[in-house]
Amino acid sequence: MSEKPWIKHYDKNVPHSLAPYPEESLAHFVRRNAQEHPERPALFFKGAAVSYGELERKSNALTCALLDLGVGKGDRVVMLMPNSPQMIICEFAIWKAGAIAVPVNPLYTENELEYALNECGAEIAIVLTPFYEKFKRIQPDSRVTKVIATSIKEYLSTTNKLLFSLFKEKKDGHRIKLQKGDFWLQELISAHSSAESMSPNVRHDAPAIFLFSGGTTGNPKCVVITHQNMVMTGMQIASWFKVILEKDKDIILLNLPLFHVYAQAGILTAALIERFPLAVIPNPKDIDDLLHTIKTLKPAVLPGVPTLFSALINHPRVKRDNTILKSVKLSVSGAAPLMLETKKRFEELTGGRIIDAYSLTESSLASVFTPILGTYKNGSVGVPLPDVEVRIVESEKGIDVLAELEIGEIVMRAPQLMKEYWQHPEETALVLRDGWLYTGDLGYLDEDGYLFIVDRKKDVIKASGFQVWPRDVEESIATHPAVLEVGVAGVPDAYYGEAVKAWVVLRQGHSLTVEELREHCRKDLAAYKVPKHFEFTPTLPKSTVGKVLRRKLVEAHLAESEA
Repeated sequence: MSEKPWIKHYDKNVPHSLAPYPEESLAHFVRRNAQEHPERPALFFKGAAVSYGELERKSNALTCALLDLGVGKGDRVVMLMPNSPQMIICEFAIWKAGAIAVPVNPLYTENELEYALNECGAEIAIVLTPFYEKFKRIQPDSRVTKVIATSIKEYLSTTNKLLFSLFKEKKDGHRIKLQKGDFWLQELISAHSSAESMSPNVRHDAPAIFLFSGGTTGNPKCVVITHQNMVMTGMQIASWFKVILEKDKDIILLNLPLFHVYAQAGILTAALIERFPLAVIPNPKDIDDLLHTIKTLKPAVLPGVPTLFSALINHPRVKRDNTILKSVKLSVSGAAPLMLETKKRFEELTGGRIIDAYSLTESSLASVFTPILGTYKNGSVGVPLPDVEVRIVESEKGIDVLAELEIGEIVMRAPQLMKEYWQHPEETALVLRDGWLYTGDLGYLDEDGYLFIVDRKKDVIKASGFQVWPRDVEESIATHPAVLEVGVAGVPDAYYGEAVKAWVVLRQGHSLTVEELREHCRKDLAAYKVPKHFEFTPTLPKSTVGKVLRRKLVEAHLAESEA
């Protein structure tokens, strides 16, 4: 196999390399866009728009406020909110202050949130009002001393703001009473609205963001991604998209959560670097809102996971009106395998292309993508983007490079690989070796350099695009007094791609129903971590040292399914 056989399969006009990359941050790009095109829309949200000029001005004002509150270089600022204009304004303000943004899943339980806060060591947090009370309950057990609250209605259109105040604000828990010592986001921005334009106070190689990933052990850790990492990824993805997108015109949906690397390092960066307006969707599970946005704004790009595309295909509104998705030129499917039938049906609905993608949080989304206009190979996730390299090495020691079609561990090299796991040097050394990222995934390359994913060495479960670590689920189930032992693994699921399943051994003389156990899990786990399947069993398969053999559990499940 030649060194980079995949390059000859790039779409026309996609560069083989983008080096040298600018030594800048994403904030520099937004500042430049604001200077050159201040009235151009950067964001669309619920009937309103935020221009590049407004994004720059409000983030400048908030930067001044954060500096007044004592935020400095390297400080971590947690953001507990869904996709929204204020989340993006906050990120840029944090970066301009030289601090590090830490977006956290707002669906985390109190235990999960407390762990995340202590893992990143944040001392300030910006919280959407429905999550304010939950946050305040666990704040005493964290290092956070300052809390800033914001309401989703602050960036709604005038009409939607009125309707929200009348019918949803109080009922859905958005109306809160701010505790002494806390701040309102909009008051901080207003108080510093006269702030002058400022150059971002950051080095290109400084940490920009912490994103949580389980790595090799399953314990969530902060992946450190630098400013230039983000820019590199955005440029690579934009170079892939530009073969069919029009700058300043084609809208990209930001419907995946910004606490996930897919949206944060990929979609957000590519859009802002190339001035593709973003349509911001706060709740990725609200298909009705997504369809309303698509019908209203007619976006050209729809990122997603296979579950989303299946849901859209089968949605009653889409079945009644098969033209509703016709604006979509490109859909990008990641996080789980895309079935060929789903691809065919969705492309028939849109008239556009749907491509596969593969990457990791640890790679800062250095990605493998299917060519948009070129050859599609069923079962493959595509070819490496410009300046991204992929090899297959034998999976035991990870040294010898394997030939085409041989299955081994997938390793990646790219200029934007993560800097480290925050304060976990041993685990960093396990996955970053001699400039290569060891993914823990098994696969092979064909003669054209197309990558095929076969399995995973590590046990992380990817349920509907979310990472679930079996250990988290096992620890929750094990706290039930009726449970003696438990094993958790991912099993194939036609809808979710992969579903969480728990095998449970009960204590002698105890009884327990599936619903009782599911309710127990809901107290500690976010909804997507709660097992879809439970099986009560007398024993669990174990190794000679007593470790539960999850692979054996999955094999038994598959055998029963086939039978």
